[in-house]
Amino acid sequence: MNFRILAKILGILITLIGLAMGVCALYAWIDLEFFAKTGDPDEHSAIRALLIGLAISVGCGGTLAAIGWGGGREIMRREAIVIVGLGWILAAVFGAIPYLFCDPGLSVVHAIFESTSGITTTGSTIMTDIESFPNGILLWRSFTQWLGGIGILVLFVAVLSFLGVGSRSLMQHESSLNISDSGVSRIRDIAAVLVRIYLALTIVCALGLGFLGMPPFEAICHAMTTVATGGFSPKNASIGHYDNIAIEMWISVFMLLGGISFMLYVFIAQRKTKRVKSEEEAKFYLILLLCACLAIGLDLLLVKDDMSYGQAIHETFFNVISISTTTGYAVGDYDQWPLFSRMMLIVLMVIGGCAGSTAGGVKMNRIILFLKIARQELIQLYRPNQVFRTTLNGVAPDKTVFVTTSLFLALSFIIVLFAGLLVALFESELELLSVFGSVFATLFNTGPGFDAVGPTDNFAFLHPYTLILLSLLMVIGRLEIFAILVLFLPSLWRRY
Repeated sequence: MNFRILAKILGILITLIGLAMGVCALYAWIDLEFFAKTGDPDEHSAIRALLIGLAISVGCGGTLAAIGWGGGREIMRREAIVIVGLGWILAAVFGAIPYLFCDPGLSVVHAIFESTSGITTTGSTIMTDIESFPNGILLWRSFTQWLGGIGILVLFVAVLSFLGVGSRSLMQHESSLNISDSGVSRIRDIAAVLVRIYLALTIVCALGLGFLGMPPFEAICHAMTTVATGGFSPKNASIGHYDNIAIEMWISVFMLLGGISFMLYVFIAQRKTKRVKSEEEAKFYLILLLCACLAIGLDLLLVKDDMSYGQAIHETFFNVISISTTTGYAVGDYDQWPLFSRMMLIVLMVIGGCAGSTAGGVKMNRIILFLKIARQELIQLYRPNQVFRTTLNGVAPDKTVFVTTSLFLALSFIIVLFAGLLVALFESELELLSVFGSVFATLFNTGPGFDAVGPTDNFAFLHPYTLILLSLLMVIGRLEIFAILVLFLPSLWRRY
C-alpha cells in the first residue's frame, strides 16, 4: 500500500471540499449585503461556520497533500479502493463542520448524519425546522448533494490529469458506471462529458423552476438536489410547500432523468445509435415505473374512497418517480396509503435506478442480470447441455459479473437483517416497519422511510448509536457495499 499517494489524493479531495464551502460562504456574504430582509435567519453565523469549515478543511487537506507529495503518480487497484472508501467518509466528516458552528447548530452526531445524508444523496434529515437555518447553510446542504450526485471522485478524475491509469479504477469503484476498456485520456474524456451533461441538466432544471415561479435561491437548491436525486429542500414542507402541479411535474421529469444511466446520455451525445437501440436497462426501468404507477393508482382508487382520479394520478406519479429514483421528495403522506401500495414503494426503493445514474438502490441492471441467471439455472435443470449467451444492453458481461451480482444481492439482504437487528436493539420502542423503514431508507439512499421515519417525520429522535449506524449504511449503499466492506480486510493494508 502506497500511503503517501493516499495522503496526497485524500488531502486534495479534502481541500476541494473546503473550497466548495468557500463558494457557499461567498454566497452568504452576498445574500447578507444585498438581499437580507428583516426576520431572515442570521447569515453572519453561516459565513462564520463556512469559513471555519474552509480553514479546517484546507489546513488538514493541505497538510496531508504536502506529506504525500512525491509519493508517485500511479494509483494501483488497492489504492483506488481505499481512496474511494475513505474519500467519501472524509468528505462526510469534513462536510459536517459548518453544521457545528452555524446558528442554530447541530450536535456532532447530528451534523455527521446530515452531512453524510447530503454527500451520499440519501436525503434523510434530522433538521426539525429547516427554514430556521440561514441560506448559506441551506445552500451548502444542497451543494453537498449536487457534488455527491455526480460523484466527487468522478469530478476528481475530470479535473485532475495526473491520476494516470488510476482514473479508471477510481471511476469503476466509485459507482456502477459501466466503462469499457479504453485509454486513460478516454476515461478523462468520459468523466468530463458526464460533468457537462450533469451541469447542463441542473441549469435547465433551475431555469424551468424559476420560470414556473420558484424564487431563484430555492430554484437553484431544488435543481441541485433534484438532478442529484437527493431530495434535500430548503423548505420544511419540501415540494409540497409550493402546492404547484407544474413545479411537481417539472421536478418529476428531472428526477426521472437522474434515475437513468448517464452513460446513455453520453452515447446519445456521441450519436452511437446502435448502442442506444440495444439499451435494455432504461427500457425495463420505464416499464417497471409504468406498471407501478398503474398498480398503485388503481389500489388508491379502490381503497381510498375520498380520493379523486386526478389526485390519485398526481400523487401516484410523483411519489413513484421520487421513490424509484431514491430522491425522497413526497407529495401527500404515502404512509397513509393502503398496504399494497406501500409494499410496492418498498420494492421500488430497493430496486432504485439504473446503473451509472445518480439514484441509489441495488440498480436495475443487477435485477435484470439476476433474473436472467435464475432463468438460465432453471432451464439447465432439465436441459443441462444447453449453452446460453447472457447479454445486457447487447453486451455479454464477463462471467465474474454474474458472481458479483449474486454476491451483491446476498450481501444486501444480510446487511438489511443485521442492521435491522442493531436498530431494534438501540430503539426498543420502534415498530417493525419503522426499524426496517430506517434501514431501507439509508442503505438504499432513499431518504424518508415509513412509519416513525416517514415522509412527514425525520430521524432526529433516534439514539446517537442508531444515527452513526445509519450514516455508515448511507456510505455503504452509495458505494455499493464492496468499496466499504473491503476496508475492513487486513490484507488490503499490507505493504507491497
